[in-house]
Amino acid sequence: MRVRTDPSKQNHVVLSTRAGVASIVAVDAAKQAAEDAEPNSHLFEDLVVVKDFDTPIYPGLKLIQEVTRGGSKPFHIVMEGENYHALETLLYTHDRTIDAIYLDPPYNTGADEWIYNDRYVSSADSYRHSKWLSFIERRLIHAKRLLKRTGVIIVAIGDDEHHRLRMLLDQVFGATNFISDVVWKGGRKNDSRYISNGADYMLIYANDESALAELGVRWREPKPGLDAAMASARRIWEKSDGDHAAATTEWRRWLRAFKQSGDASDAVTRFTSLDHSGRPIRTDGNLRSPNPRPNLQYDLLHPVTQRPVRMHPNGWRYSRETMTQMMAQGLIHFGADETTGAAGIVYLDELDQQVAESVFERDRNPSGKRLVEVLGERRFPYPKDHEVLMRWIGLVAPEDGVILDFFGGSGATTEAVMRLNARDGGTRQSILVTNNELSATTASALQSAGHLPGDAEWEAEGVFTRVTLPRISTVATGVRPDGSIYSEGLDENVAFYRLTYEDENLVALGRKFEAIAPLLWLKAGGQGSVVRRKADDAWSLPDDASYGILFDTAQAKLFADAVARRTRQVSHIFIVTDYESAFQSAVGYLPLEQRITTTRLYADYLHSFEINGRN
Repeated sequence: MRVRTDPSKQNHVVLSTRAGVASIVAVDAAKQAAEDAEPNSHLFEDLVVVKDFDTPIYPGLKLIQEVTRGGSKPFHIVMEGENYHALETLLYTHDRTIDAIYLDPPYNTGADEWIYNDRYVSSADSYRHSKWLSFIERRLIHAKRLLKRTGVIIVAIGDDEHHRLRMLLDQVFGATNFISDVVWKGGRKNDSRYISNGADYMLIYANDESALAELGVRWREPKPGLDAAMASARRIWEKSDGDHAAATTEWRRWLRAFKQSGDASDAVTRFTSLDHSGRPIRTDGNLRSPNPRPNLQYDLLHPVTQRPVRMHPNGWRYSRETMTQMMAQGLIHFGADETTGAAGIVYLDELDQQVAESVFERDRNPSGKRLVEVLGERRFPYPKDHEVLMRWIGLVAPEDGVILDFFGGSGATTEAVMRLNARDGGTRQSILVTNNELSATTASALQSAGHLPGDAEWEAEGVFTRVTLPRISTVATGVRPDGSIYSEGLDENVAFYRLTYEDENLVALGRKFEAIAPLLWLKAGGQGSVVRRKADDAWSLPDDASYGILFDTAQAKLFADAVARRTRQVSHIFIVTDYESAFQSAVGYLPLEQRITTTRLYADYLHSFEINGRN
C-alpha cells in the first residue's frame, strides 16, 4: 500500500481498517514491518494498492470506445494499462499466436521522458543500465512466448543502450536468430562536437530463424520509385511516336533527375534503356557460367554478322536450347558486332521487388508535424513515423498477421497496420498497449495545482487519453474529437480497453464474467461480437460471434446441436464448470468435423495467471 501524496513512494502494510479509514505502517527494505514504527491513519481514497511483480494478477478489460467500420475484419485492440501486466494478460489470450512485435521502448538517456512504472532512472544512477536491462528483460521473456515459431521482433533503440540491448536479445532469443541491425539515419546534429550521430537502430530477431528458412521465407519489398518510373516511361514512349533513340535519350535524362530527387533506389535507376515497346530494361545481365563446364561452351552467333560472339572461358550460363529460346523471346542483348559479347535483358516491371537494405535515410521531423495535423495541436514530442513502420511491418508480417506493440506511445503502430490493410487489402490485426502516464513537466504542474494520479484532471492529460486514443480514433473514423473532419477514415474496427484487476474469488464464482468476457473474445480471435450472458441463459451463441459459451453443462447436448446448426463457423467453445468430468462430457457432444478449440472456465483462466505470476 502507498499513500498517494507521498513523493518517496514508500510501501506500507495495512494493520486494520474501520469506517473507510486504514491504519498503516511503513515497511523496511526486507518488507518486514518495523517494530518501532508508529502507525498512521489514512482514508481509503488516499491509498493505492501495490503488488510485487511475482504476485499473480487476475485481469479483466473494460471497454472505453469502439470504432466499427470494418465489417467482418478482426478488431485492432488498444489497451491502456501497465505493459508487464498487459503482457501477462496476452499470454492467456495470444500465447504463441503473434506474427510480429514492434517495440520502441524508452532509450534510457536519463531524460524525464521515461515514464513507465512511475519511475525515472536518473542519469546519475550508477545502476541505471542494469535497472533498464532488468525492466526490458522481464518484458522480452514474455514477448518471446507470445511469438509464433515463425514470428519476428523488431526493437528500436538509440546509442545509449544499443550494445547492451543486442546482448540481451542474444540472450533471450539466441544469437543464431539475429537477422539484422538496421540503421535509420533520420537527421543531422550540427551542434555535435565530433560526429553527427543522427542515427537510431532497429534490432531484428526471429523467434526461430530455422522455421523461416524451412518455409523458404524471403523478405522482399517493392522497389522505391517503381510506379513513378513506369508511369514516366509510358509517357515518354507515347510522346516519342516510336522514335526509339529519342525516347531512350529522354528516358535517361528523366532518370538522372529522378535519382537526384532521392525518391528512387539504384534498383530502379539502373534500368537505363527502353526496349522497342517502351519498357525499361537493363542490358547487362550476366550470362557467363560460374564454373567451367564443357557442355556450356558453344558458339553463340551474332544475329547480324552471324559470327560467334566473344564467350567467357567458363562458357555460357544456360544450355544451348535455353539460350536459343531466350533469343527468340528477345531476352539476349547483342552489341554492334560479335566482338562485344552478349548479355541478358532484364525488364524492370518483371523485377519489381528487392531485398531491403540495412541502412536507410528518412527525416524524422515530418512525423511530428503530421501528428499535429491529425490531433489539431502538438500533444506528443517524438512520434514514430508510421510510414517507416508500414515498410518494416509489411516486410516481416503476413497480410493476415497479428502485430503487437506494448510500448505503444502515440499509436503509430496501429495506424501503420490499418494503413497497410487499406493499401493492399490485408486483414492484419494490431494489438497496442500503452499506459496513461504524463511527462514530468505536466505531472509537476498538476501536483502543484493539488492533483494526483487517479484524479480526473490528472488522467485527462495522460498519453492514452490525450494522444493514443484520439489519434487512432481520428485516423479510423476521419473525424477529430472536436468534430472537425480529418479524412474519409478507414474501413477498420478498433476496440479501446482499460486493463482492470479482478478478485480471484469473485472470478471463480462467476461474478466477474463481464470483466473477463473481452478476454475470451480475444482468445477466440477478436472477430465478431463479444459474447455476453443474459440473465440465466444456459448458453450464449450469437450469430455474429465466432465462439460460444456453455454456462450450464446439463444443457450440453442442446448446446452442441445449436453449434452444429450454425451457418458461421465456431472456432472456440468455453465451458463453465467446476468439474473436469462434466467438461469432458460436454466436449464429447460437440461436432468433431468442426475442429473446435475448447476451454474450461474458470479453472483455465485462474491457472494461467497463477503460472504467469510466478515467472
